[in-house]
Amino acid sequence: MPIACRNKVAHGTAVCASDCPASAPGGSFEYARVERTEDLPLADPRIVDVAVLDMNHGWPNLGHDSLVHAVLDTACDLIEALEGTDLRVRVLSFDVRRSLMVPEAPNGRFALYLGTGGPAHIDPYQNDGVSEGSQGIHEDPSWEKPLFTLFDEIAANPKAALISVCHTFGVMCRWSGVAEATLRGPEKGGKSSGMLENLLTPEAQQHPWFSRFAKDLPDHRRLRVIDNRLFDLIPGARSLGGATPIGYETLGVGGPAGPALTMLEWARDEAGLMPRVFGVNHHPEIVDRGRQMLILERKRERGEVGEDWYRERKDALTRTYPDENSDRRLHVTSDYTLLGPVRYYVQRQLRLRAEQLGLSIDVHEDRIPEEAALDAAAV
Repeated sequence: MPIACRNKVAHGTAVCASDCPASAPGGSFEYARVERTEDLPLADPRIVDVAVLDMNHGWPNLGHDSLVHAVLDTACDLIEALEGTDLRVRVLSFDVRRSLMVPEAPNGRFALYLGTGGPAHIDPYQNDGVSEGSQGIHEDPSWEKPLFTLFDEIAANPKAALISVCHTFGVMCRWSGVAEATLRGPEKGGKSSGMLENLLTPEAQQHPWFSRFAKDLPDHRRLRVIDNRLFDLIPGARSLGGATPIGYETLGVGGPAGPALTMLEWARDEAGLMPRVFGVNHHPEIVDRGRQMLILERKRERGEVGEDWYRERKDALTRTYPDENSDRRLHVTSDYTLLGPVRYYVQRQLRLRAEQLGLSIDVHEDRIPEEAALDAAAV
């Protein structure tokens, strides 16, 4: 079984909607939304806080909650290990683009930051509500400078990690100057949407973490992804500035590599194993298609989304290809490009926090690579 919450495996994906033991009172997981300064709860020495950078600008989406659930699943699997310690994990979701809320730099409270997808142009100065690619979004771009400062501070701090998907990945490419966001025109088929394919680079195949991923792919290169993007990220003429390219698009499933960068590692953890500052231009948080369909249907029933939005996401979630285990291939992609790194850094913070408090817990991030290998071998 790939990386997955054991309660979901035992009781089905719907268990999280009402009966998740981690998010129950006194459980191992908490969540808070930060749209104003006064929304930010006080730090607690027994709580490991994870900052989610919500880049959705209030648009309906499936990705934000799925990213939160990646952390929730990690906390759920650690209930037994944390029993009696009062240690727990809390996600603080910062409404960056709409409410201009940017979390503080890594300083003891935050050591893991997760960036979501989102609508409109990667450059907030282009989002005037009418320009091509703005998708009707008119935003205050003043969040960009403090967010770029945060990225600088995370990159400079070997104890901090930033994992991003889709829109945040594009913002990171803009921050670092490694690639330019280019609206996908008719020559590229317009918006890239559905279950598509990326190609691992030679650098990825030699990477201490992603080489494991390569070994778990049929041809050691081609991976399945859930795509939902308007923009390609095209590397400039200059070098990537020390960053490591991990993946590129393919020009159609089974086709050759295209010019768009889809995965990039800016920095690696101190152990030399796990990507520490890393982003992807797909949606590895959309891993459990059954649960995503449940969320999608509920949003439609409550009138939260329009019919076109609903049908586009339903098509992306239900599209399959013959002669392959699509769900398994998507899950392997998620394991290596999101879930494994998230669990690695959450467990590391819990271990360090326990050590600071003089507590003994049976949790260690070094087990993640071995557990991922065992999970892959068991499929």
